[in-house]
Amino acid sequence: MTSTRQAVPPFVHLAAHPLRWQLLTELSDSDYRVRELVARVGEPQNLISYHLRLLRDGGLVTATRSSHDGRDSYYHLDLDHSAELLAGAGTVLHPALRMTPAPTAFEPSTPFAVLFVCTGNSARSAIAEELLRLRTGGRVEVFSAGSNPKPVMHTDTVRVLRQEYGIDLAGRLPRRLDTLADHRFDAVITLCDKAREVCPDFGDDPRWIHWSIPDPAASHGSDDDMYPRFQATAAEIDTRIRYLLPTLTKRTA
Repeated sequence: MTSTRQAVPPFVHLAAHPLRWQLLTELSDSDYRVRELVARVGEPQNLISYHLRLLRDGGLVTATRSSHDGRDSYYHLDLDHSAELLAGAGTVLHPALRMTPAPTAFEPSTPFAVLFVCTGNSARSAIAEELLRLRTGGRVEVFSAGSNPKPVMHTDTVRVLRQEYGIDLAGRLPRRLDTLADHRFDAVITLCDKAREVCPDFGDDPRWIHWSIPDPAASHGSDDDMYPRFQATAAEIDTRIRYLLPTLTKRTA
C-alpha cells in the first residue's frame, strides 16, 4: 500500500521559521518600521530585513512608505491573505480542517474606550471611528481626533460612509486632539505616520497600535479619481477593524 504524499504548503515553510513567526506575531498587533522590529525582536537589522523580504515575497507582509519620513517604510501583516493560506494548509492535511470565518460580534465584558488619530480628522480617523461604532453596535466608547484638524469633513468621507455603510455624518466636524487630553483610553490607534510622531501620551498605559494608511485626500483630482481612493481606504480600515475586534479586551493590572 502506497501512502499519498502531500507537499508541505509554502505557508508552513514560510511561517514556521522561529524568527519569521516572531515577526508575524509582532505585526499582527500593529504596523512597525524595521528599526522598531529590531528593538522588539532583539535581532540584527540585516537579519530582520532579510526575513521581512521573504515574508513580502510570500505575500504575507506588505510595506508602505512612511508619509512622515520617506526614508522609512511601515510593514503590515496581510491578515486576510494569511487566513486564506492558513486555511489552505489545514485543508491539505485533512478536508475536515477547513476553516470557517470566526464571528465578528463584539461583546465587551467591561466598558472599553478607543481613540483613532490622524492629522486632519477629516478622512481616515473619522472613517475608523464610525466603522468601529457600526461594527460594535455602539458597545465601545469610540472617539477620533486630529493633531491639526481640518475645518470640515472631506466631502468624500461623508459620501463613502453614507453610500457604502449607511452612516450619516451630518453636522459632524473634525475634533482637535488636545480636547481629549484628560480622557482615558484602553487603545489609541494612529492611522497617520505624521500624527504618530506627535500624538501625546495618555495616562493609564493604553494599548498603542499604528495603522500606516495613506491619506486618500492627499492628492487632488476629479470626483472619478478621488472617490475610489476613499472607497479603498474605508474598505482597508473596515478589514483592520474586523481583525481588531477579537483583540479588544480590557487590560488588567
